[in-house]
Amino acid sequence: MTEYYLVFVVVLLLLAIFDLVVGVSNDAVNFLNSAIGSRAASWRSIMIVASIGVFVGATFSSGLMEVARSGIFNPQYFSLADVMVLFAAVMLADVVLLDTFNTLGMPTSTTVSLVFELLGAAFVVSLFKIAAAGAGAEALTTYINSGRALGIISGIFVSVGIAFVCGLLAQYVSRLLFSFQYEKRLKYVGGLWGGLSLTAVAYFLLFKGLKGASFVSDGFLAWVDTHVTALLIGMFVLFTVVMQVLFVLKVNALRGVVLVGMFALAMAFAGNDLVNFIGVPIAGLDSFLAWRVSGVPADSYMMVALDQPVRTNTWLLLLAGAVMVATLWLSRKARTVTETEIGLGRQGEGVERFASNPVARSIVRAARDIGGVLSAVLPAALKRRIDRNFERPQATAADDTSHDAPAFDLIRASVNLTIASVLIALATSLKLPLSTTYVTFMVAMGASLADRAWDRDTAVFRVSGVLNVIGGWLITAVVALSISGLFAAILYVGGMYALIGLIGLAGYLIYRSTRLHREREEQSAERRAHYERPTVSIDEVFVETGAHIAEVMDDIGKALENAIGGLVKEDASRLKKTEKKIKRLIDRNEGLGDTLPQYIRKVEELESEGSKTYIAVYDYLSDMLRSTRSIVYTSRTHVENSHKPLSQSQHADLDNLYGQTVGYVRAIKDYIVRGDFHDTAGLLAKRYEVMALLEVCIERQVAGIKARKYNEINTGLYFTLLLETKDFMLVSGRLLGFFEGFSNGDRVSVMQQVTA
Repeated sequence: MTEYYLVFVVVLLLLAIFDLVVGVSNDAVNFLNSAIGSRAASWRSIMIVASIGVFVGATFSSGLMEVARSGIFNPQYFSLADVMVLFAAVMLADVVLLDTFNTLGMPTSTTVSLVFELLGAAFVVSLFKIAAAGAGAEALTTYINSGRALGIISGIFVSVGIAFVCGLLAQYVSRLLFSFQYEKRLKYVGGLWGGLSLTAVAYFLLFKGLKGASFVSDGFLAWVDTHVTALLIGMFVLFTVVMQVLFVLKVNALRGVVLVGMFALAMAFAGNDLVNFIGVPIAGLDSFLAWRVSGVPADSYMMVALDQPVRTNTWLLLLAGAVMVATLWLSRKARTVTETEIGLGRQGEGVERFASNPVARSIVRAARDIGGVLSAVLPAALKRRIDRNFERPQATAADDTSHDAPAFDLIRASVNLTIASVLIALATSLKLPLSTTYVTFMVAMGASLADRAWDRDTAVFRVSGVLNVIGGWLITAVVALSISGLFAAILYVGGMYALIGLIGLAGYLIYRSTRLHREREEQSAERRAHYERPTVSIDEVFVETGAHIAEVMDDIGKALENAIGGLVKEDASRLKKTEKKIKRLIDRNEGLGDTLPQYIRKVEELESEGSKTYIAVYDYLSDMLRSTRSIVYTSRTHVENSHKPLSQSQHADLDNLYGQTVGYVRAIKDYIVRGDFHDTAGLLAKRYEVMALLEVCIERQVAGIKARKYNEINTGLYFTLLLETKDFMLVSGRLLGFFEGFSNGDRVSVMQQVTA
């Protein structure tokens, strides 16, 4: 029996490593956002400082794991067998949930996920125990400390609104104080600003970073609490003097402020949030060790020991710190989550990741109306004075088109860190629950709004992004509770076989999400490659767009083949997969449309034809993809609605038509891949054959209608397929003419065709 539960312990410890990886990948945004977004230092320097902070925080952590051990459930009513099921369900759910959020690039709260995973698993295990004992539902209160979980989540979501408002007000005042040309004013008020920022960071370290650290005694913390006012005043004076001297000497000490703030947040994160990743496995290990020497059966040994605080082994903390640091450097998903937050707060132009939605549009319209009212009330002279502080220098505005330009400046970075530090420290001193992820994110969003980073062109997309992130937060608790509860039920009934199966399922889900993330990264890298490169010639543009069209044409050929095959065989699953594939291609092409201005800027000034090439490619592909999607969608809905199949003659005509169409599409791909664009005679002959066959199919159907030999629904489907195919062929003809004319040097007439 010992070996049975030893397997559970080993699985828990292995899952702890995975949980550290996925947890750090999500939480790294909390302290990396401001430094990376403002380019306070090189990426390598930022990562070194953050790594030191994380390792120090993890190493000096006391490892007090009360939340994981007894905060949500009452362990004295659970046996070893119960808590092993409970802990395994929690860890499996946490790994899957956090990895999903990382793949989507969405920051979430590891604290909220842990609390509700514990609640869900404990709830389900309690139900099994109550059913076995024949007790009523009222016995749940004996097992579950639900009041604490609800108190934590309510406090956390209240902090979201407070953080946003504080970030907005602080950034607005700081921009009025410094303007975007802050270098000129630093020598006058920079010392005061730097002293205030560093004092806030120090206050944060005293109340959050050092709380519970193994090298800090309770007596010292009590002394700090008693003399906090005097300490803060002394540090403020000291920091202000030092910073003022540096600014007078023309040293931009704001970079140091940002790096120190990042170090403090990284240290506090590792020292205090470590429970979210290793608290449950350590509790499982302690439970096993206590039971092994007891001599009591596992289902009778009640876990009273978990109600006692325990300090975690230093070697385990060292190992955890090493895993966290390695994850910081190696995790691609950590960069994705960081890029989401930086992108939503970005000052300049760029590709917007989130599409607009009705709620975001309503919010933006309401904000515009309120802004119009306020603008009408304020005196014109005051408005002009305020606007001058928000005017960015011309050179800075131009630099925004560079991928290497900071997403925002050091003033906003220092505001992000200062306000987040103060709010977290205040909540800690008042023993109020909050999520560091939610606070840092909402402070950053409030600051970006105040900084006028959300202008009329970007506001609706940024608001949509923020709503998506907040929506993810709202479902975190529900999903965490549901998944862990489901896993606990499976483990409770299935035992070791269920554990093996769930580990396999978790591994498969992580594998799938990793593949999806890699595909998205590749698409993002393609856009970045266009965005970062220097000017390109017309020949480079031509080769590049040809390769893109060849790739898309290959996918279109497969889609058309699957559409007709799925329709004939009435395979709805095949049609659904094909439609999803086409939708991804359309989204990708629309992404090309979003970035057209960036692409056009890269083309050499004297070669405007190159810029028009991008426009032409976007236009042609948009039309062909829309026709293809319509063909697939119409076929899918016909099959899903269980309508009568097409007649044998219709099947035969479509098989012939689409066989030739797919062959024609693949011939276009081969033609473009070969790069010999001077002679399109062979392709045009294939096109004429398809068009002639189209006309024959249409004439046969018209004749059938006149002879009253037709089914109304099938005829509608048939005509849709034919007409969409005809549109596709017409656009493909213009595409071929475009390539042939361009390669033969007749660029003027080709460009007239594009812009007509």
